[in-house]
Amino acid sequence: MSTTSAPASSASSASANALPSLSGVLKAAAQDSKLRGLATHIGENHLHIQAPDGAWPFVVGTVAQRAPLLVVTATGRQAQDLVTVLKYMMGDAVELFPSWETLPHEKLSPAVDTVGQRMRVLRRLQVDGDLKVVVAPTRAVVQPVQSNAGLVEPVRLAEGEELEFTALQERLVELGYSHVDVVGKRGHFAIRGGIVDIFPATAEMPVRVDFWGDEVSEVRAFSVGDQRTIPGVEPAEVMVYPC
Repeated sequence: MSTTSAPASSASSASANALPSLSGVLKAAAQDSKLRGLATHIGENHLHIQAPDGAWPFVVGTVAQRAPLLVVTATGRQAQDLVTVLKYMMGDAVELFPSWETLPHEKLSPAVDTVGQRMRVLRRLQVDGDLKVVVAPTRAVVQPVQSNAGLVEPVRLAEGEELEFTALQERLVELGYSHVDVVGKRGHFAIRGGIVDIFPATAEMPVRVDFWGDEVSEVRAFSVGDQRTIPGVEPAEVMVYPC
C-alpha cells in the first residue's frame, strides 16, 4: 500500500450514506490534464505534490485507481474530513484508521468504537481486496499494532446464518463484549431466551437477533432509549468486530 500525506479538506462531517454516490465526479475530475499527468508518475519512489485543500480528495482518488493507498494526515479531524468526502466518491473502498484517545502511560482503555474501527480496518486489509484507501492521522500510524490483529475474525450476523447459540455468547466475550442485563452502549450484549441484543463496536445502533434453534431468524435494529425495535430497519448483515 502506497503512502501519501494531505492537508485537511473543507468537507462537511455528515454521513456519506446520506447522499447519493459522487463516483461520476471522480471520473470526470480524472480527465483533468494535471491529474492525468499525476497518474503517469504513480509507482515512483518519491513524488512531491502540492495542491489546494479542495483538490486532495481528487488526488487521492486518482492515485487509488492505480494502487492501494495509505493517506497520513496531521490530525484526526483532517482524516475524518477527508474520509467523508472520499466516501461520497468511493463508498466502502475507503476507511478511517483512527488513533487511540489515550496515551501509552495512561491507565485508561481506548473507546470501544475506536478499537472496533481499528480492528475492522486491519481485518479488511487482511482479507478484502476492495479496500483501496486507508486514511489515518499521524498518531494512529505511530501507535503499536499487533502483527496478527487482522487475523481475528468478526462475528457475522445475518438471517439464515447458522450459529451455535452458546458458542456465540462465548465468542462475544472473547471479542471484548460485556454481558449485561440491558444493552446501553457499544460493547454490550444481553440475552433473553432465544434473543440476543448486541451493540457492535462499529455500528450506529444496536441490533436484536432472534434465533430459531441455532439459526438466525431475524436481525432488527432497536433503540437504546426505549429498547423497542425500529420499524423498517432490518440490516441484511451485521459484522461484530472486537472491542
